[in-house]
Amino acid sequence: MFAEHYQTTDTIKKMKELDWKNLSFGYRPTDYNVRCYYRDGKWGEIEVCSDEYLKLHMAATCLHYGQEAFEGLKAYRCKDGKVRTFRVKDNAERLQSTCRGIMMPEVPTELFTEMVNKVVRLNQEWIPTYESGATLYIRPLLIGTSAQVGVHPAKEYLFMIFVTPVGPYFKGGFSTNPYVIIRDYDRSAPLGTGKYKVGGNYAASLFANNLAHEKGYACEFYLDAKEKKYMDECGAANFFGIKNNTYVTPKSTSILPSITNRSLMQVAEDLGMKVERRQIPEDELETFEEAGACGTAAVISPISYIDDLDTGKRYSFGDQPGPVSKKLYDTLRGIQYGEIEDKHGWTSVVID
Repeated sequence: MFAEHYQTTDTIKKMKELDWKNLSFGYRPTDYNVRCYYRDGKWGEIEVCSDEYLKLHMAATCLHYGQEAFEGLKAYRCKDGKVRTFRVKDNAERLQSTCRGIMMPEVPTELFTEMVNKVVRLNQEWIPTYESGATLYIRPLLIGTSAQVGVHPAKEYLFMIFVTPVGPYFKGGFSTNPYVIIRDYDRSAPLGTGKYKVGGNYAASLFANNLAHEKGYACEFYLDAKEKKYMDECGAANFFGIKNNTYVTPKSTSILPSITNRSLMQVAEDLGMKVERRQIPEDELETFEEAGACGTAAVISPISYIDDLDTGKRYSFGDQPGPVSKKLYDTLRGIQYGEIEDKHGWTSVVID
């Protein structure tokens, strides 16, 4: 075990030398991660570890049968000097839903929250400065570890959380990006694992994502897998469109219930907008004044245009972020950073 406020001269030196304003969105080693094992039908004690590596049996179920789930959230160093997290309970509940979906033991909300707080405090020297716009990305991971060659749920599991400081998901930060509809690939099936945050969904998106990048687009856009008629998910993010003072986002059993999207829907209502969660036919895209992708990593990535290569149609939304998207983005970020009143109790102060 290590003391929670343990820090070395080297760590402080690294913190001072980091160019916080120019961080990329990628992995950077930090000092500690936290782990908890599930054995004999119960969760054990929280362990603090400085090792970046896991020792896994080669027959672990996570490696063969996809018993793997993860979450993504952030810690923010705020203007008032405090460090806040955002909607941790909702991340815990979403992980619990995933656990039920792929037959893993649920991580209790109290354990999830305690481990998030602990890993943030242990790595507080790695939380980017307020002025930089960068954040501390928090990655909870749950894997089946017991050895077996039959297709059955594991008996033992490891839940761990690591953190890493990150900059904007897209290089330009809050700026528009082009997307492309790709019909030849599906990220998930309507009654499959799309609503769960499992690695297999992301593996299924890699080929189409690479194809989109090769064609000069920021990301790929999926239509519904059943009819190829309705807007589904854009890459690894939820989609929304703005028209007539209304926030419209897809309703689908194959897309991940984004906590960011849910937050934006509430913010939109708070700002006096209407909110619609429903199927969105592709041809409705031409009626939207603004469009965007949303998720933890980017918050909002405004969309400049969406190309449909099969039909040759281009749906344009402007080269600059629209005023409504900007207002939604600024408001949600303001809440996350403690600068706008948190009416819904979404944020938690981890470090005073």
